[in-house]
Amino acid sequence: MLQTLYITGAGVSAESGIPTFRGEDGFWTIGSANYTPQEMATRAMYKSQPSEFLKWYYHRFVTYRNHGPNQVHQWLSDKNVITQNIDGLDGKAGNNHFIAIHGRVDQVTPFHTQGESTECYTAPWDEVDESRLAESLLALFKIARRGPEKGVSLKPYVLLFDEYYTDLYRISEAQSRMYAADRIIFMGTSFSVNITQMALEIARHKAIPIEVVDPNPAHLLYEQVTYHRMTASEYIANCKAEES
Repeated sequence: MLQTLYITGAGVSAESGIPTFRGEDGFWTIGSANYTPQEMATRAMYKSQPSEFLKWYYHRFVTYRNHGPNQVHQWLSDKNVITQNIDGLDGKAGNNHFIAIHGRVDQVTPFHTQGESTECYTAPWDEVDESRLAESLLALFKIARRGPEKGVSLKPYVLLFDEYYTDLYRISEAQSRMYAADRIIFMGTSFSVNITQMALEIARHKAIPIEVVDPNPAHLLYEQVTYHRMTASEYIANCKAEES
């Protein structure tokens, strides 16, 4: 039996009402009054401007925390999945083994040096007082005037632009799944992040066939690629029809 690995991106969650990253309404098109998204989503900003960082993160991601999974997540619920999305919708759909390689919006960690072992905790988003957003966020994340303190303050469980993959994000397990795969299917991703490039390099090295599911797929320099120029929901509809 084929060991298929699904690597999913923002396009999979679009039908749940969560904006993609690089579309016209995407997260990376919307910054703050003074900073671009690429400047906001950094460890440096969390450390130097924690109030700005937390407000931006809250508005851009946390407000979607109660959205539900769509039919694609449901179909993937018993599949081998690595997702770039932090929305946690694979878990809501019942997948207990998916890897959230970029973190999860519903969790936080203690502020720590990258690479150190640490725990994840439930994020305190339901306790936020939006009438005094900045003050409330700083208090809940235990950040004093001097800035975040390691081992005391909390940080959203999210991999930022100036951070790197560690085993907090299950990178070793993700790589093991890539090497063990007989087929890799990329769904709704633009191939603009390191994890997709890593998977592509492993596929090339091991001659693993790959498939790309996207209405406007990125062209890959690899011979063993099958392109499905369609949405993820259209793709699974075809799969269901073939199974019936």
